[in-house]
Amino acid sequence: MPAPITLRHFDPQHDHAAVVELWTTVFGYGAAHNDPEFAIHQKLAVDDELFFVAGADVAVVGTVLAGYDGHRGWIYSLAVRPDHRQRGIGLALLRAAEQALALRGCVKVNLQVVTGNATVVGFYEKAGYAVEPRISMGRLLNR
Repeated sequence: MPAPITLRHFDPQHDHAAVVELWTTVFGYGAAHNDPEFAIHQKLAVDDELFFVAGADVAVVGTVLAGYDGHRGWIYSLAVRPDHRQRGIGLALLRAAEQALALRGCVKVNLQVVTGNATVVGFYEKAGYAVEPRISMGRLLNR
């Protein structure tokens, strides 16, 4: 029987290395601005209470980051270890982030999915999200 899953806030002392490993495995980051070490450092500086992990025993098996700018909420870095998928962990993390955003007064949540990732699009559609007619644009600022 699999270990029970618990959701909690990210603990920098105990979760850092496991989250770096998870994100590297799941996302395979190639761009410097997506480096897990940098992303964790930045998130801990702003709304660190919107950084959730899912744990089985002591192991981190999933994460989600949320952001809120007073107008819209955003979901980032929703990841579940491949050997723990299809157990409701991703949906539980998503709902925890949504609930935290709603408590801040957020009324709409946005997220982005890499083009061609139909599996992830299907996951979000089942969770009530819809593809919107938008063009996502970005610009890297000097770090």
